Amino acid sequence: MKRAAAKIVREYGPFPDVTHVHGVSYDGTNVWIATGDLLNAIDPESGNIVAALDVPAHAGTAFDGQHLYQISGDRIQKIDPMTGRVVTTIPAPDGASGMAWAEGTLWVGQYRSRKIHQVDPQTGAIHRTIESNRFVTGVTWVDGELWHATSEAEESELRRIDPQSGEVLEQLTMPPGVAVSGLESNGGDTFFCGGGSSGKLRAVRRPT
Repeated sequence: MKRAAAKIVREYGPFPDVTHVHGVSYDGTNVWIATGDLLNAIDPESGNIVAALDVPAHAGTAFDGQHLYQISGDRIQKIDPMTGRVVTTIPAPDGASGMAWAEGTLWVGQYRSRKIHQVDPQTGAIHRTIESNRFVTGVTWVDGELWHATSEAEESELRRIDPQSGEVLEQLTMPPGVAVSGLESNGGDTFFCGGGSSGKLRAVRRPT
């Protein structure tokens, strides 16, 4: 397994009226952060909030190219990002945390159960499950690689894992005291990491 220190290349925030950052997603232009009662869109160039949707947003967020998905309690809500309208809802796994979109399905982290589930976006049915040995706080796919964030025992990491076996292949260690809640890739050289109770968003260099 490869280990390295995470390289934080930029910090965003704190933002007005934002006390926690939960889920994180990226729509190709803006970074969406789940902040409790709102989904906020952040311009990654300026660092400013450019849009907000009135949606319960206390955990993971994902984007399928057209719609946002947001964990809201025991449901996953599919949302039109232009209007904030909830298109449909499906059941969420108990204790759902991070979430990502890949291969036409949702990938949902289960925090305390230390699992990642591949979930049918139409029904909420679980297709398969990957075991982790750490709390799962965020999930993302990039270039066929499955990464998840973990925060446990006051230590936080970004981990690349084998999507079949769950084996940890690569690990980026965050600085002491820096928690990671949501996790998303920009599709290239950057991870966006939710900062939990810091109210911040951080950009971390993805190893190449």
